[in-house]
Amino acid sequence: MNLPNLLSLLRIILTPLFIIFLFSDDKLLALIIFAVAAITDAYDGHLARKYNQITSQGKFLDPLADKILVLSAFFSFAFIGIIDFWMVGIITFRDMFITGLRWIISNKGFEFVTSKLSKYKTAFQLTIIILTLIFLTLESFNMESFIPTIDLIKQYKIIYMLTLFTAIFTAYTGIIYLYANRFVIKDFIRNN
Repeated sequence: MNLPNLLSLLRIILTPLFIIFLFSDDKLLALIIFAVAAITDAYDGHLARKYNQITSQGKFLDPLADKILVLSAFFSFAFIGIIDFWMVGIITFRDMFITGLRWIISNKGFEFVTSKLSKYKTAFQLTIIILTLIFLTLESFNMESFIPTIDLIKQYKIIYMLTLFTAIFTAYTGIIYLYANRFVIKDFIRNN
């Protein structure tokens, strides 16, 4: 197993630790663990391309690790009550459907076109999660009197609205992804 794949595996291992600390009183540690896991997401693909270590195992493991980390965070936020489960449902459906479809089709020898929009989607999801974790960390330290922005975030439901936008953007990227790969999908259906 090469270093990029080990980083993807580390992201999977860090996810339960992140959830444990998120639901404990140590939100700061949850934030740190998530940030470390998010950094591994940036580096595994970069290292795989730079050192020509792209493997079929890595092509499967990297997006799987991303989905496990991101969806665990969004589900946790829904359980906490910051966002609604239907938002998480949209994000989950898009990510699992596209990942599953890409995996099935690529195993039959077809190549999907990956757009930069999908990479922006992942970056945006990670950013929203980190912002939410910062908010929860500050809130856990009762920083409202020192940082009045926390009250504004609560009053105007900023986290909720940003996650709503994330859900809509995620669905949109799924539609664009399917459209960009419509001929590959048609060829796959025709040949199977």
